[in-house]
Amino acid sequence: MTERTTLEITGDTPTTVVFGTGLLGELPALLGGRTRRVLVIHPRALRSTGEVVREELAEAGYEAVSAEIPDAEEAKHLQVAGFCWQILGQADFTRTDAIVNVGGGSVTDLGGFVAATWLRGIRYINIPTTVLGMIDAAVGGKTAINTAEGKNLVGAFHSPSAVLVDTDTLATLPDNELFTGLAEAVKCGFIADPVILDLLEEHPREEVARHDSAVLREVIERSVRVKADIVSQDFREAGGREVLNFGHTLAHAIERNERYQWRHGAAVSVGMVFAAELSTMLRSLDPAVVDRLRAILQKLGLPVGYRGDRWPQLLETMRRDKKARGTILRFVLLDDMGAPVVTEVPDDGILFAAYQEIGEQSPTTRLGPISL
Repeated sequence: MTERTTLEITGDTPTTVVFGTGLLGELPALLGGRTRRVLVIHPRALRSTGEVVREELAEAGYEAVSAEIPDAEEAKHLQVAGFCWQILGQADFTRTDAIVNVGGGSVTDLGGFVAATWLRGIRYINIPTTVLGMIDAAVGGKTAINTAEGKNLVGAFHSPSAVLVDTDTLATLPDNELFTGLAEAVKCGFIADPVILDLLEEHPREEVARHDSAVLREVIERSVRVKADIVSQDFREAGGREVLNFGHTLAHAIERNERYQWRHGAAVSVGMVFAAELSTMLRSLDPAVVDRLRAILQKLGLPVGYRGDRWPQLLETMRRDKKARGTILRFVLLDDMGAPVVTEVPDDGILFAAYQEIGEQSPTTRLGPISL
C-alpha cells in the first residue's frame, strides 16, 4: 500500500482529494453520519466495480442503491439524467443524502450534474477510474451534459465533497486510454508546472504506463494540484480558470465532428498543438516550445494533427463554443512556458493559417476505446 496524501481544494464547497491505493474504506468517514441513502452511479462496463462499492456502503449501514448508465459520452444526455432523478425520487433522497460516481470523466460529469440539480444540490463523491478522470473531470466542480448542438452546453458549477484518486483502479486500464488521459497532464505542464513535462520526458514510456509507478503517481498529483490552485482562485470561471481550457476550443469541435468517438485526450492533444501554433503567430511564443510540445505528445503516442479538409466544419462548431463571445472566438494561448493568456481572435485567416500547420491529408483514426 502506498502512502496516502490529501489535498484540500477551496471553493463554494471545499473538496477533499485523497491520493493512494485501497481507498474504498475512506467512504464512510467522508460521507459522515447524517447521510442515510447513497446512489452509486457507474457505467455499464464497470458493473462489477460499481456493485463492490454499493455492497461496501450497504455493509457500512447505508441504504445504497445503484444506477447503471451507458458507457462514455452516451451517458451525458438529458434522458440519462432523468433516469437518475427517477431513482432518487423513488428512493426518497433528501438534502443530507449523497451520490457516489464511479468511472471516467463522462460518469463524473453526468453524476455531478445530477447531484447539482437534485433538490438544488446534494453532496457527491467521485471515484475516478481513468487518468483523465483523476486529472481533470473529477475535480473542479464543473458538471455538464451534452446536447445535439454541442458538448457540455448544459451544466452547473457544483463541487464534489471528496475525490478518491486510487491508482489501483488503473490496473486494467488499456495503455492507449492511459496515455490519452495524460494529455491533460501535458496541458498542466505547459500552463503551470514544467516539472510534469520533465517527468514525462525523462522516464520511459513503459514506466509511465505502469499503474503502480511512482512517476505516474507524481504526474497525477502534480496535475491535480495545478487544477486545484487555479480553481481555488476562480471557481466559477470568471477569469483565471479559463487557462485550463488550453487546447480545448478546437478539441471540442473535433469531438463533435467525430460524433464523440474520439477520446477527449486525443482531441485535446491536437487542440494544444493548434493553440501553440496560433501562439507563435499572435503572441511571443518561441517555436521551440511548439517543438517540445509535439515531441512529448508523440512520445506518448498521441495525435498532433487532424484532417485538413474538415476546417470549415470545425470553425462553425467553434463559433458555438461556450467560450466564444458573439462572433469572436477566444483561445487560451501561451506567451511562454507557464504563461497562458486568453486571447480573442477576430481574424479567421490567422486561424486558418494555424490550422494549416496541423492539417493532415489523410483521415485520422481515433486511438482505441473512448473513456468510460
